[in-house]
Amino acid sequence: MVDKRDEADKLIDELIAGKTPEEIVGEGGLLQALTKRVYERALEGEMTHHLGYPPKAPEGRNTGNSRNGKSTKTVKTGTEDIDLSIPRDRNGQFEPQMVKKHQRRLPGFDDKVLALYARGMTTRDIQGHLEEMYDSEVSPALISAVTDAVLEEVTAWQSRPLDRVYPIVYLDAIHLKMRHSGQVKNQAVYLALGINLEGYKELLGLWIGEHEGAKFWLNVLTELKNRGVQDILIACVDGLTGFPEAIETAYPKAQVQLCIVHMVRNSLRYVSWKQRRAVAADLRTIYSAPNVEAAEDALAAFEAKYQESFPQIARSWRCCWMNIIPFFSYPPEIRKVIYTTNAIESMQAQLRKVTRNRGSFPTADSVRKVIYLALQRISQKWKRPIKDWVAALNHFSIMFEGRI
Repeated sequence: MVDKRDEADKLIDELIAGKTPEEIVGEGGLLQALTKRVYERALEGEMTHHLGYPPKAPEGRNTGNSRNGKSTKTVKTGTEDIDLSIPRDRNGQFEPQMVKKHQRRLPGFDDKVLALYARGMTTRDIQGHLEEMYDSEVSPALISAVTDAVLEEVTAWQSRPLDRVYPIVYLDAIHLKMRHSGQVKNQAVYLALGINLEGYKELLGLWIGEHEGAKFWLNVLTELKNRGVQDILIACVDGLTGFPEAIETAYPKAQVQLCIVHMVRNSLRYVSWKQRRAVAADLRTIYSAPNVEAAEDALAAFEAKYQESFPQIARSWRCCWMNIIPFFSYPPEIRKVIYTTNAIESMQAQLRKVTRNRGSFPTADSVRKVIYLALQRISQKWKRPIKDWVAALNHFSIMFEGRI
């Protein structure tokens, strides 16, 4: 039995024999010619199916419709322009599917533009890149049209139903510059990252507001509830004033855990560079304590040591103490999952790389397009559950009995 793959390889060898790389993949080369012929053969096949008979076949006589020549249309691929001959029928009823009417881009072009856009390139950047790399002239309007088509997908994604329970949800925001009423202002992009019952990361949504605040977060949490999230076991947040109260309003049973990394970072703002290492080491004795009692003793020791030089640090920890200590109820392997928003901050670091080259965004929709496309690319790496998830879930099922 002849292997079809062997036949295909033999045909390819015959086609490329004696040809240079330029003659194969360059302008007007073999690959471009093959692409053109494949599409034109497919279009001819569609016309034959539409009419019910092949070209010049006698059964086509007196059927009321027939082939009526061809029209030429230039379409864009991912790397070049191709002139295609599109068959026509005399009655004007033929609706090609391979290359539809008014379609000017073949599959691959849109994907390439969106991939560049997802990496933070502006419309003008993409235009210059395509022209430089492929000698393909593409208007900014066409690039905007390609990326605007994503907005419908963003809307559907933002309103999709969610799971009933998320054991852990990280809530945080990044800040971008956006034009508003002729002025450039800082805007907060609110992000909610959930860990589902299988232990996989899942971005629940993104929202845009002028300033990060507890009131806006309450609106975000209310929307999550309307989309089906009935219970959150642990909400990991930064130290924003009023944040715990906003969470407790929407999810009264949720355990609020302040991010220890945020607490340490905010504490060190009061400390000179020379003293930061020593102060950070003393703060570590608090959050690395084996239990709450030992942590309280460490905090008291820290307060006594730095009462005169940095009284505001211990005061801020005592003020937030009830939302700092929940993670002490868990074994060490689970604590790191809970006491830091690193999971969402890692994602935000990648988003900042995407948005860094942009001075400002012209509209809220442009922010949604870039962030959404970047997040889709980032989430492709979330193919494994987080570390020690089985142990964590077993612990949660005991601590939160009846809620999982």
